[in-house]
Amino acid sequence: MRYFPRIIDKTIKEELEAFGAVLITGPKWCGKTTSAEQLAKSKIYLQDEDMREQYLQTADMMPSRLLIGENPRLIDEWQDAPKLWGAIRYDVDKRNQEGLYILTGSVTIDEDKIIHSGTGRISRVNMRTMTLYEQGKSTGGVSLNRLFDNNKIDINSESKLSIDDLSNAIVIGGWPKSLDKNESVALKQIAGYCETIIRTEVKIVDGVERDENKAHAILRSLARNTASQATNTKILADVTSKYETMHLNTLIDYIKAFKKIFVIEDLPAWSPSLRSKTTVRVSDTRHFVDPAIAAYFLGASSEDLKNDWRTFGSLFESLVIRDLRVYAQSINGKVYHYRDKDELEVDAIIHLNNGKWGAVEVKLGSSDIDKAASNLLKLKEKIDTNKMKEPSFLMVVTGTKYAYMRQDGVCVVPIGCLKH
Repeated sequence: MRYFPRIIDKTIKEELEAFGAVLITGPKWCGKTTSAEQLAKSKIYLQDEDMREQYLQTADMMPSRLLIGENPRLIDEWQDAPKLWGAIRYDVDKRNQEGLYILTGSVTIDEDKIIHSGTGRISRVNMRTMTLYEQGKSTGGVSLNRLFDNNKIDINSESKLSIDDLSNAIVIGGWPKSLDKNESVALKQIAGYCETIIRTEVKIVDGVERDENKAHAILRSLARNTASQATNTKILADVTSKYETMHLNTLIDYIKAFKKIFVIEDLPAWSPSLRSKTTVRVSDTRHFVDPAIAAYFLGASSEDLKNDWRTFGSLFESLVIRDLRVYAQSINGKVYHYRDKDELEVDAIIHLNNGKWGAVEVKLGSSDIDKAASNLLKLKEKIDTNKMKEPSFLMVVTGTKYAYMRQDGVCVVPIGCLKH
């Protein structure tokens, strides 16, 4: 089976050179194990049903036995045997070497199940589903890294993606197994994934029995509110308008569970230094880890999206956020959103560890580019440059064809041209 290289592969390799162990987390089937296998010299799969019971018994009685093997040693879905964490941390300390273990996990483990945090010994890396560039659908003519280095670069480039291509990319998502599959096959795979979430994963994540109908209703409401700052109260009202009564604390519990299994990944608010005393709103923007999850719970095919441009636009924004997160992570950055009391809103802020930042608006079509550029310029004017750097770039990411630089300095870049 051909391996599709991932942007995060370089990060994993670098972390192995600096730490005794690397933990790769992320949603199921996003490619964590496959990427880890490229670097591992021995492997153990805790969800191998033929060996699972024996592995778990050994992990409980003598976890160090499962660490025997050539390094780096891959331990897949390690969270099924939490005692392994302490054993790995101890072995890393004892041997005082780098690159000993690679762990993968599709669930965020509760910290109270871990005796030691692993700080300084075990690095944590989050993997997401595949970007359009990794899928070979973006030409990569415009590099995010180069924009941070020099916003005067020539960004003239052309996307090969049509509206049909974009709607298809949204509904099939970025799972490696869906690559090169036709839409009907890919949608069946996505359906299987999403049904597993509500029937199994959300129940076993922390041993709490949860109702499938409630799980479905919550995810459908979140899908309807993708790319918005809908509050938990609004989501609750949406759910209870058609289903049985639910307490707010119950909703919050479900959402926490969805986050633990890497289904939901909301976008946090950015708090810059501003010239005025404008209040920055801190509500997160709602997003799934992949827009195909939202499309599934909305019952939307690619044809449906083209008949509902509002939903198409929201899910397109979610797709762009997914890609920006992967690209930003590769250059030591994180993605946020901005909104203040004056209702100035910017879809994405990419902030690097070195203090550089860039602002991004997302627009599916060309008709709103002028408005998006105006928002970006307004934000730039609000920044107190005595306390933080000016933006490295202002960019409108679109579903259109051509990348170019506007006279006001704002970049217009199709998502089909962008890469890390």
